[in-house]
Amino acid sequence: MSVEIETVRTVEVPTRMVHGPEAIRELGEIVRGLGVERPFLVTDRGVVSAGLAERALESLRGAFVFDAVRANPDVELVAEASALYREEGCDGLVALGGGSSMDTAKGVGVEVAHGGSILDYEYGRTPIDRRIPPLVTVPTTAGTGSEVTLWAVITDHERGIKFNVGGTPLIGAHVAVIDPTLTLGLPPAITAATGMDALSHGIECYTCDYHQPFTDAAALAAIELSARWLRTACKDGKNLEARTNMAHAATFGGLAYGTESAGAAHAMSQSAGGLHDCPHGALTARVLGPVCEFNAPAAPERYARIAQALGANVYGMEPLEAAQAGIEELYRLTEDVGIPTLQELGFSEEEIPLLAKIAYEDPQTVGNPREVTVPDYEEIYRNAFARGDGGK
Repeated sequence: MSVEIETVRTVEVPTRMVHGPEAIRELGEIVRGLGVERPFLVTDRGVVSAGLAERALESLRGAFVFDAVRANPDVELVAEASALYREEGCDGLVALGGGSSMDTAKGVGVEVAHGGSILDYEYGRTPIDRRIPPLVTVPTTAGTGSEVTLWAVITDHERGIKFNVGGTPLIGAHVAVIDPTLTLGLPPAITAATGMDALSHGIECYTCDYHQPFTDAAALAAIELSARWLRTACKDGKNLEARTNMAHAATFGGLAYGTESAGAAHAMSQSAGGLHDCPHGALTARVLGPVCEFNAPAAPERYARIAQALGANVYGMEPLEAAQAGIEELYRLTEDVGIPTLQELGFSEEEIPLLAKIAYEDPQTVGNPREVTVPDYEEIYRNAFARGDGGK
């Protein structure tokens, strides 16, 4: 009898997680405990206008507030923030907001620690070999998991792409403060898009070639929590139980990444997101089902387990049949929470050849459980557009 020998793998979680309602009250003490005297608060104007920055500043003394973060942060934004960090004599970072604020803060940390432009540290180029300055992440959405991921995603407008920075604990936050009260009243569209992002992290990380027991456990938790609570969070934005469980789903989804990557759905959404400025979570959600349909024959047992996590009744089914039942449950959830179609997100079927090409060139293609070619990506995109038109 042959025994399959597993590849030696590593799990490293550099981030302490402080979580629960009103955890934000401990922010100042946490930052001071890291030895930071002049924190650089990275956020956006929407977070400020919602009064969340004010809540953070109640305990955060001596902070400089940088509130110019925009969706899909780019190379220029990171450079602008890094220059202000240095000018203001800051010695640590607090990221308050969604994935854009947290990715910006990580990018600033890399530039401050290493010099040069964040472009230099695109994954596969200059390695990150120093710990970034103390970073505390405070998510105000429940989806990206960026509070605990070891990655930042930055937009390069010159090339029309997004690129990854990180894949090392040296870029991870020192502490994540996860307070579900900060997400109360978040609009349904943002709740849905970010929640589907958390779900997609679970599904892709559970099935990608890099999966391992620790990340499997986190991935399944992200899937189960999202499937159970996302509809409620979208329907009742003040439901603290739903918000708390979605906050956990996001964090588990982020932990599922480990030091590695995802798969074809993220290759598609990340590359396409550099072409049209649209919500990452919504875009990922729209291609996730078609990618799962493509991948299921290559990993039927894993997709059958996902079906269980999604709540599909798979009793007595063979693995591939169960996998398909789970995919239909995924499509139902996508519709139930009102994810916009690809057309509504600004894409057209005429762009499919270009979209397929740039998806294939994205490094996350490598981790997909089934080999995927440019023609395969074209077919997946056609399926995604058809589903948006109500097709099956």
